Amino acid sequence: MKEGWTYKSFEDYLLKAAKAKQVQTSDYNSGSQYPIISQEDKMISGYCDDASLLYHIDTPIVIFGDHTRVLKYVDFDFVVGADGVKILIPKDFLKAKYMFYYLRWYNVPSLGYSRHYKLLKEITLPVPPLSILQSIVSELDMLSGLIAKHEEQLKAYDELAQSIFYDMFGDPVENEKGWDYYELSEIYKFIDYRGKTPNKTTDGVPLITAKNIRKGNIDYSVDEYISESEHKNRLTRGIPRKGDLLFTTEAPLGNAAIADIDYYATAQRLIVLQRKDKVLLHNIYVLYYILSDTFQEELLKNATGSTIKGIKASKLEKLKIPLPPLSLQTLFAEKIEAIERQKERIRQSIAEVKTLFDSRMDYYFNSDTPLL
Repeated sequence: MKEGWTYKSFEDYLLKAAKAKQVQTSDYNSGSQYPIISQEDKMISGYCDDASLLYHIDTPIVIFGDHTRVLKYVDFDFVVGADGVKILIPKDFLKAKYMFYYLRWYNVPSLGYSRHYKLLKEITLPVPPLSILQSIVSELDMLSGLIAKHEEQLKAYDELAQSIFYDMFGDPVENEKGWDYYELSEIYKFIDYRGKTPNKTTDGVPLITAKNIRKGNIDYSVDEYISESEHKNRLTRGIPRKGDLLFTTEAPLGNAAIADIDYYATAQRLIVLQRKDKVLLHNIYVLYYILSDTFQEELLKNATGSTIKGIKASKLEKLKIPLPPLSLQTLFAEKIEAIERQKERIRQSIAEVKTLFDSRMDYYFNSDTPLL
């Protein structure tokens, strides 16, 4: 324990929260005035105009998702959304931001969709003297703000890339430049291993599935593998290659990215689009077209399923895209590659700051770490 710090049960630091009226999920977009805070990931889930539902706060609070464990720091009046929103009001001497950061560090373990507030009751919360508390919050705010700034830079680069796409190729709906359209099956070979669920191993050949594919990039934090022997036995439908276009057919529908490793296997809600020989296209152009609102709307029109939307390969093959001259596609790709290099530097900066952020939280909140 740290000298001079107070250690009490978590609930000993809380004021009793007034019972809140709740708005149902179906009414999340019934207005535009009052923000709705729920237990989902998004900070604001929607808006409503019913002032009688407004939850007034005098000082900042912390929202804890009882089912989701999502944490939110809230410093404005709001409407409580649906079930599972726990309102945590710290006593005067304890800052809500400090509680917010501590709970982020503590990382309440998952119990599935069970309720998790009971786990908060088991926490012994360490609270330093006010001057130290304010210093901790100030430092973590600075690091958190730096991460947010870098993430905004990434968004700005994404918007720049979209702007370049429209400047060079025009509105895909209007097709005012008169590009010829081609069905995907005319320009791509479909490599589809979705029906062959592999046996996963702890190492071996990297397995890329829909869980890895984001909008324009691959998330390798979900790392799964299959054995070398199974991979060789699976290659009857085609060999995925570096540079191929990877497309998710459901959960989520319509994410796409370009394979950036030489050797990998695919499965589970994912199709590989491999350019046919002599077809004049650049996958970076096609990637941006696939991620455009125009193509995504076509996907939804051809999708099936009520809760989880998906598209059959037979329908995906028939969807069309315009192909500008290869020289123009290549020029676009060069611009995007330059942007991606800048984005990669920013991602590295974010990773470094997050590492520092996590280490500073551990330094402050781990009771076994003495403060210097």
